[in-house]
Amino acid sequence: MSKFVLVPGAWLGAWVWRKIIPPLVSEGNEVYPITLTGMGERVHLVSKEVGMETAIQDVLNVIKYNDLEDIILVGHSFAGKVVAPVADRIPKRIKSILYLDAVIPEKIRTPQASFNASDEFGTLPEGSLGIPFNEDILNHIGPDVQGMDRSWILSKATPWPLKHSTDPIVISKNFDAIKCTYIFCTMSGGDPVNEIIEGKWGELYGPYKVMDTGHWPMVTKPDELVENMIALSET
Repeated sequence: MSKFVLVPGAWLGAWVWRKIIPPLVSEGNEVYPITLTGMGERVHLVSKEVGMETAIQDVLNVIKYNDLEDIILVGHSFAGKVVAPVADRIPKRIKSILYLDAVIPEKIRTPQASFNASDEFGTLPEGSLGIPFNEDILNHIGPDVQGMDRSWILSKATPWPLKHSTDPIVISKNFDAIKCTYIFCTMSGGDPVNEIIEGKWGELYGPYKVMDTGHWPMVTKPDELVENMIALSET
């Protein structure tokens, strides 16, 4: 049995994991879903200072104050750049990282994973603290989210704090020994999965699963996602 710490991606909160928590728990696992400062039910805490260090501390504190050891850190989407520095700082507490259709940091010592959100999402309103969610984004990276699920995500999604994209991360040699696993989604609007597996984003350092879903398999195919998470946790 495993301890999963679930870190959601852009625009999301702990709410997005709702469908997978009961089946994971029913298999005897412990599950700790996190909402990063500035999103979800913590949207009221957003400020111009909320960035990557805030997100990293959010996760570190959940681990610290729940006395967690031997954990599987699940980073979805941009949160790949959250779970990597978390694991780098507390490697003895980490069993593995699971990158769920996520940013995959490289094993380098220089700053990385910073990008200009305006290049992808267009110019933001002056003074904006976050990147808003909209139906165009949903259609592009989550075309399989339909019906009540679509209404649910659109009603819950909150702006993604801008500094989550612009802040780089730096990881040390501690990170190099962390076990990594991966789940890739074929309909999430990015590079073809086969090219990623072949090394377009860099070398993969562990086993992987591929799901025929958009960017939110925890919403559209929760049972298959749970099956894959458990299988990868046992490798």
